[in-house]
Amino acid sequence: MIKGRAWKYGDDVNTDVIFPGRYTYSRMEPAEIAKHALEDLDPRFAKEVKPGDVIVAGRNFGCGSSREQAATCLVAAGVGAVIAVSFARIFFRNAINNGLLVLEIPEAVAAIQYGDEVELDPEAGTLRHKGREYRFPPLPPIVLEILRDGGLIPHLRKKLAEEG
Repeated sequence: MIKGRAWKYGDDVNTDVIFPGRYTYSRMEPAEIAKHALEDLDPRFAKEVKPGDVIVAGRNFGCGSSREQAATCLVAAGVGAVIAVSFARIFFRNAINNGLLVLEIPEAVAAIQYGDEVELDPEAGTLRHKGREYRFPPLPPIVLEILRDGGLIPHLRKKLAEEG
């Protein structure tokens, strides 16, 4: 279960504003990466985001370059999920690989406003907002496992350790 406040943005939020390109080749620990999340789009975000908060956006979230830091900075900042009308294909895959829940729920995007409280249950396929429930197809078990394990690499390490 994910509960948090909504941070609402529009269409075509690209990877350059999710994680500014000027930091792409800098070595940073997760806490430092988190400080730069969305700084060129919303300077308040990295300072005010709380664990479990949810980004809500329009069409084509994560368009632009394929930089993984666009997903990892949101994970490091504690973002519980990104809900959008649609995602850029590469960002979508990078998000899952890095343990970030991404969901396409257009009806919810239309209703949710900045600062609203939302509650997500990825296993049940439900999002609750202001007394209304939005349904989405439950995620495949393998995707839920990858997300629970913190991303694809931790998931594979766990599987290898289990196999001994």
